Amino acid sequence: METKSAEKKANGKTTHKKTSKKNSSRITKISDESLEQIIINSNKASPKNMMEQTVQYEKRIYDLEQLLDIAKSFCENLDFKNLLESIVYICMAQMHTLGAEIFVRDLKSNNCFILETGGNAEKDNSEKFKIPVTSPIASKLNELRKPATLAELRTDEIVAVCPEMKILESLNPTLIVPLVQKNHLNGLLLLLERIAIEDDSSYSEYEQNQIMLIASLASVAINNAALIEQSSTDMMTHLKLKYYFFNTLTEAIDSAFLTNENISVLMFDIDFFKKFNDTYGHECGDFVLIKVAELIKSNLRDSDVASRYGGEEFTVLLNDNTGKEEAMLVAERIRSAIDNYDFIYEGQHLHVTISVGVSTFDSKLNLVNSPNEFVNQADKGLYMSKQNGRNRVTFYDPYENTLEELD
Repeated sequence: METKSAEKKANGKTTHKKTSKKNSSRITKISDESLEQIIINSNKASPKNMMEQTVQYEKRIYDLEQLLDIAKSFCENLDFKNLLESIVYICMAQMHTLGAEIFVRDLKSNNCFILETGGNAEKDNSEKFKIPVTSPIASKLNELRKPATLAELRTDEIVAVCPEMKILESLNPTLIVPLVQKNHLNGLLLLLERIAIEDDSSYSEYEQNQIMLIASLASVAINNAALIEQSSTDMMTHLKLKYYFFNTLTEAIDSAFLTNENISVLMFDIDFFKKFNDTYGHECGDFVLIKVAELIKSNLRDSDVASRYGGEEFTVLLNDNTGKEEAMLVAERIRSAIDNYDFIYEGQHLHVTISVGVSTFDSKLNLVNSPNEFVNQADKGLYMSKQNGRNRVTFYDPYENTLEELD
């Protein structure tokens, strides 16, 4: 029995070896035939054709390398606004256009695509171009899953007469590219006027395939950045959350130390906030919080970071080498704007004021060791503003161990 079993194993090995040899010889034969065919084709091809093929292959290799760099760039950029700007410039460079625009899903309502680039990015949401997600344009692009021109979209009778076509026509794109993520339309990429090469401003099939590859990478990056934006933003005031503020502040302190620059932190608290809730209800309190947040944000630069610290408290990080004097001016500007704003809730005129504390990082005068220490200094300034009558700004100076009030 043992002898027969051994023979079977031996025969199995022999069969396996024969099969392997047979497959190997078949692959070798195919490879030899393919190589032989390539040699024959090469011999048949003229030097001119060979040169053209070489140029085409080199271009494709170069384009693939570019796509890898683009993917890396998109992955590294998780800030929503900076990412959109990066996508615009990359698409302009790759497709040789004088401009590009991006419509993305509204992060607040998710019911429309908003133009978030160019001069439109600075406008209030109510003034921005919007295309509803239910628009025939969105449905058509999601169905096509490929770039289209305005003329091609107009061939659809329903799309041609929908009101959103006027928005696209006003932007005058040479190509409209759908941004698709997980079988859903994530946005629209518009390529504007193209730099004509030999009087031909059209897009070849190869170029359209390339822009779709870039659009696929962009769509994934936009989706990831949008998730981070939503998870780090207070949905009521649309300011950043406390944990995001501290992470940003930590990086800002490290950067300020290395570059020997100043940065400042402001801390705000709405005076007698409880009376708005007790007198008019919590909806009134929410109204006050939202309006105060809007006024704070409208008085800051794009590089500054405002957050809802908790309850009726807000914090602001002033970047770009902002020292004591400039920080005090910004704080006073915000305090004054809120003090003079007419808050109207259900016909009632409300007078809202805030108290402010200010602290400045200085590598010589105030070298704070942590973001907690930095914010606590501003909080001490805020406490003194409250103690001295509210509706005022106080600077905390640990070097002199005094609190300076701005009248």
